Order: sequence, then structure tokens, then C-alpha cells
Amino acid sequence: MNQVKPKKALGQHFLTDLSIARRIAATLNDLKGLPVMEVGPGMGVLTRFLLDEGHDVTVAELDGESVDYLNSEFPELKGRILHRDFLTTDLAEIYPDGQKFCVIGNYPYNISSQIFFHVLEYKDQVACCSGMLQREVAERLAAAPGGKARGILSVLLQAWYDVEYLFTVSENVFNPPPKVKSGVIKMTRNSVTDLGCDAKLFKTVVKTSFGQRRKTIRNSVRGLFAPGTPLPDSPLLAMRPEQLSVEQFIELTNLIASGRKSD
Repeated sequence: MNQVKPKKALGQHFLTDLSIARRIAATLNDLKGLPVMEVGPGMGVLTRFLLDEGHDVTVAELDGESVDYLNSEFPELKGRILHRDFLTTDLAEIYPDGQKFCVIGNYPYNISSQIFFHVLEYKDQVACCSGMLQREVAERLAAAPGGKARGILSVLLQAWYDVEYLFTVSENVFNPPPKVKSGVIKMTRNSVTDLGCDAKLFKTVVKTSFGQRRKTIRNSVRGLFAPGTPLPDSPLLAMRPEQLSVEQFIELTNLIASGRKSD
């Protein structure tokens, strides 16, 4: 069958270096007992190595041309090639009854952040999420407190996952080559089951803090307190959001919970 033409509108950059695909697939070698959901397989360069390693693979692909190609080239995936948008897919429907699974992919750059927000919704089921994305985004997800790369997703993901930046990939191993380098990460679910604060408010606090990242926490979260409520005397409020650890954001959330705005 003919090769699939990369489509700019879908952010498609097909990986051509098989050694890179093999290394990405190998990030799940310690989790072979769990089923794998691959996002945007394209022409299946990563899919092939996952299957060769014995993984139970299901793929979600939005591009109809890619779906036709995969059905032709991977008959062993019959019934497990889902022609749908991963971002609107109910993963609990595919993996019911709380079944654990892994997510992997050469993620489209234009929706990579949304993909990880979607994964986060299934944090109690997604035991591991790995793959390749734009290097700057990959560095952001793994960024430690104190660095300029740290952002909303850094904190929200690291609250529930151990995030590792594994290696950088040249733009020259793709068709067509992107204008930026790529990075490969691996996120492994940690042992946290309860943050020790209101999880919904935690998310709001993190997003609000980074919404005005040049300001101190005191100025950015003032609106989360009830009008007239004096702000607590805490050194956290003098810091900027990128300086705070997950644990400090949890502490901040509990401070705000005691005097937050009434609905």
C-alpha cells in the first residue's frame, strides 16, 4: 500500500529512524503485563516495535488515510484500530472496571498539552505514559521547582506521576522535519492516592498562580480568598509559582481553602 502523506493540519511528522522508535517502545518494557493505548500511530513505526515486544496494543488514529494503511499493514490489530480523536475518547470505556493501562505515542505537537490533560483525567488507570513531543514541552513536564520551564502541567502531572526526561531527538529524523527538536519522556504513576487537600481547588490554585506567573503568589491568588479576608502570614505568598514544589502547592491550597470565596 502507498505511504501515508503527512498532513500539516493534524500536526503529522512521521518518524523515520527505526532506532528511535525502538527506544521509545522500550520505555514500556517493564510493564508488559498491561495493555497499551498508542496515540496517533500514523504508519505504525512505533506500533511495530510494541507488537514485536509482545504488548497488547490498541491504537487511536484520527486520520482516515492512516487508518486504512494500518488496517492493511497490521492485520493482527483487527478490531483494535480506533478511528477517533484520542482527546474525546472515553478511555474507561475501552479499559473498563478500573483496568490499568499505559499510553504511548509520537504525539502531535499541536495538541500534546491537551493529550496530557486528558491522560490526567484517568490517572487512577494510567500506570505509565511515555512518548515523544516537542522538546520545550517535554522539558516543561519534567521541570523541577525553580526553573523557568516549570508551568501548570509540570505541577499537575508531578502531583501524581514521577516524570523523567529521557533523551532529545533531532528534527532530521522525521518526514517532514519539524522546525524544533523533540524530547522523549516517561511518566510513572506514583503512590499518591490523596493529595491531602481539595483536588479540584488544587488545580484551580495551580492554574491561577501560573496565570500571572510574573507576580508573587500573594497577588495572583488574592481573588481566591473571600472579600475582606486577610491573607495568611505565609512565606509561600512571597514566592513565584515556578518556585513552589507540589507539596508547597498543596500547603497553599489548604491555606486558601480556609478562607476562599463563597460560591
